[in-house]
Amino acid sequence: MRHRKSKKAATSWANELSDEFIDYLDGRDLDEVEVIVSDIAGTSRGKAMPAYKFKPDEAFFLPISLFYQTISGAYVDMDIENQWFEHDVTLVPDMSTACAIPWGDDPSIQVICDMKTRDNAPLGLAPRNVLRRVLALYETEGWVPIVAPEIEFYLTKPNIDPTEGIEPPVGRTGRQCVGSQVYSMAAVDEFGPVIDTIYDFAETQGLKIDTVIQEGGAGQVEVNLPHGNPIELADQVFYFKRMIREAALKNGMFATFMAKPMRDEPGSAMHLHQSIVDHETGHNIFSDADGNPTDEFHHFIGGSQTYLMQAVPLLAPYVNSYRRITVEGQSAPSNLEWAADNRTTGLRVPHSGPEARRLENRVIGMDCNPYLAIAASLACGYIGLKNKVSPRAAATEEIWETDKPLPPNLSSALDLFEGASEIWEVLGSDFCQLFLDLKRAENEEYQREISPWERQHLLLNV
Repeated sequence: MRHRKSKKAATSWANELSDEFIDYLDGRDLDEVEVIVSDIAGTSRGKAMPAYKFKPDEAFFLPISLFYQTISGAYVDMDIENQWFEHDVTLVPDMSTACAIPWGDDPSIQVICDMKTRDNAPLGLAPRNVLRRVLALYETEGWVPIVAPEIEFYLTKPNIDPTEGIEPPVGRTGRQCVGSQVYSMAAVDEFGPVIDTIYDFAETQGLKIDTVIQEGGAGQVEVNLPHGNPIELADQVFYFKRMIREAALKNGMFATFMAKPMRDEPGSAMHLHQSIVDHETGHNIFSDADGNPTDEFHHFIGGSQTYLMQAVPLLAPYVNSYRRITVEGQSAPSNLEWAADNRTTGLRVPHSGPEARRLENRVIGMDCNPYLAIAASLACGYIGLKNKVSPRAAATEEIWETDKPLPPNLSSALDLFEGASEIWEVLGSDFCQLFLDLKRAENEEYQREISPWERQHLLLNV
């Protein structure tokens, strides 16, 4: 008589995972495994399978055309040889990323995969590999970048009809949330069940939260993450965005990471704190032995000022993104000036001791792909370091207007990106051309739309 292998025997690898995951299983059999990757937008794509079918040392396959779609799902014809052969690329599970899916009905796990060609080379179009490419350049110099992202988002009433405006949620008091309550603990308590669910999900997944605060918008929340390795932090933002949406849905709300979901409320950013340590000594290269800022620190700022202007589409990838970074953008800088502890500048040096000296990029929108935004920000600093770019003089007052404003819309930003040869070399020209083509197509699709403002003010008045 043949005996069927038990589920526990078939998934013995699960017993080697994190303590958080073992606690989550709590003796239950693992039901399902998701092998996932980030697409260009930063959303999760992949395959789900019964746990007994998954083996950590086996590869999985998806068609490369998952990178040929705009945010609306439209496929874009590009100058790619045999583009529509749709040949498969390889997904290799990175088991260090394995974590629970706590919102599922049955015990399940998700694993982020590295993407490779069929010849086992890193797939240059994959966002995670774009970031790895940048980090490899730092490694060659003996440098280790350290980052800490801030995740801003809005909780909203469920928006079922896209033609209707987005509204703030109704809190525990039964009243609709209002803005201008930044840092208010009472405002956080208004949607305490969602925050509690986020904490519970994060703990189950082994994800660390530094702080949670109420931001300036109605229903706007910020989750700060501890500093660390850029790949690991990008993975965490990737996981957090999905998890926060699920936590909101569990409590009858939507969570949105749009850069500017409501006209008269502040936008949502992914502020990024960046420093670099020496691989051998572990010391922050932005500070010298006496605690003073170094030439490297100023070159990193100079590179950020010079090259981020050309990389804006990676930080602000949609037409909506530019509604946030305007002069009237409500806490969102429209410039790349820099200063110490000045939140009107796009590049801020937070107050800290010498070992924690860092540069905060305040331009990045929360609608970004975290792998690509972190890669772009570090790439610009890297080019500044290599080219020894000096920054402009630090701002000494509030900056509302500048001679060098950020591009006002996606089309203008793409024009600058198209000529950014040094950035293309660092990020990979195949990826940059693909990204440019996709964003041009998205912008053209948007330009065909007729907005409610046009119907309201032009229909009977022109």
